[in-house]
Amino acid sequence: MFGGTESGTNKLGTVMVPTRFVWPYGGRRVLLSGSFTRWQDHIPMSPMEGCPTVFQVIYNLTPGYHQYKFFVDGEWRHDEHQPFVSGNYGVVNTIYLPREPDTIPAVFSTEIAGRSNMDVDSDPLLPEAISSTSQAEIELSRTRVSVFLSSHTAYELLPESGKVIALDVKLPVKQAFHILHEQGISVAPLWDFGKAQFVGILSASDFVLILRELGNHGSNLTEEELETHTISAWKEGKAHLNRHSAGNLRSHSRHLVHAGPYDSLKDVALKLLQNKVSTVPIIHSSSQDGSYPHLLHLASLSGILKCICRHFKHSSSSLPILQQPISSFPLATWVPKIGESNGKPIAMLRPNASLGAALSLLVEADVSSIPVVDENDSLVDVYSRSDITALAKDRAYAQVRLDDLSIHQALQLGQDAISPRGFFDGQRCQMCLRSDPLQKVMERLSIPGVRRVVIVEAGSKRVEGIISLSDVFSFLLG
Repeated sequence: MFGGTESGTNKLGTVMVPTRFVWPYGGRRVLLSGSFTRWQDHIPMSPMEGCPTVFQVIYNLTPGYHQYKFFVDGEWRHDEHQPFVSGNYGVVNTIYLPREPDTIPAVFSTEIAGRSNMDVDSDPLLPEAISSTSQAEIELSRTRVSVFLSSHTAYELLPESGKVIALDVKLPVKQAFHILHEQGISVAPLWDFGKAQFVGILSASDFVLILRELGNHGSNLTEEELETHTISAWKEGKAHLNRHSAGNLRSHSRHLVHAGPYDSLKDVALKLLQNKVSTVPIIHSSSQDGSYPHLLHLASLSGILKCICRHFKHSSSSLPILQQPISSFPLATWVPKIGESNGKPIAMLRPNASLGAALSLLVEADVSSIPVVDENDSLVDVYSRSDITALAKDRAYAQVRLDDLSIHQALQLGQDAISPRGFFDGQRCQMCLRSDPLQKVMERLSIPGVRRVVIVEAGSKRVEGIISLSDVFSFLLG
């Protein structure tokens, strides 16, 4: 990968172009060599700060055609995602620099540290200045994403270190509620010691349904029963409720949706999309009969998207759609314009709306979060299913009535409860503009805990639409 900067001249008056070379695939020692060094000198490359697997070096080149390769841990390598040819020195990458080089912008640039999540760019590109995206470019990008996901496995999602928490199905629901809150997570696999296997998932959605049950007059589940009611008993009750409910609740699956460490990332992504779940456990069995399963990781679409972003970070030419505005693709839900009869309204809430109304809307709209807007429909915050775990603090769920607690109050309670080490990682409300490039939105959706990005109007922050993880993957996978 290379990126031109400003040009200069040497003592002989020859125009020199400082050019950045990048090797983003790791290694212990990486060197650069090419026709510009007569294939004799090796130029040391240095790992980027904060990203030890990405090596870079800036080297002055004359305008024209050049060939180069990387010497990685004693082996000659080339970057398959950059132009390459077969020549006298084997397969080599190529680069052509014109006499008046254009600056090549960085792709997937890191967000500025400390920038507010509620900030949006004040100088968006005008839609007229943005080139249109051809169907051929879309299909090319989809193919390359599909090839990448098909050739990489769920094993690559595993972090170098970390912890995965599983809950015993015999635990009381109340205790499980507190564990998720204290650990700063919103989902955990369920383990059945009697069956010696993982049998399901307990998520924030379960607590949304539980609190709605508690808030209903005549509920069969009292606050006292919540103290001793087990997870397995709740799951059985939920299955019964779903089978006999005429509402919009999804049918409860009796089988755990999971994946193995050597399943392709594409298969994992399709499982998440087709089963409409946010997480699948990565489980490895040490025996052929499936016994002694080991829980390795919890895979999510955001984790897979992060892999895509990292892989294509230094090869913008591989995915032509990355620099195109999100408004040029059919992948977002937009607020209907005045006079539109076929538009799908976006669920939104006012800060003074009750928590009970928010929980009902989360279930009925079947979404992970809802924008909270003022009287001008300008975004002020979001309320997510995951925020419900904040009510475990000091048993707040037993002390408040859902219809008496406003969204504003619930969010304040949640912000007091969320730890810096928690699930949200300090990222609450992610926004973008309709003119923002797809790569920027993908970056924001790859942040752990973020499943939707709200599209707002520049300046006023009036909500114009929403784009979700499932929207992006459904588009990328065609």
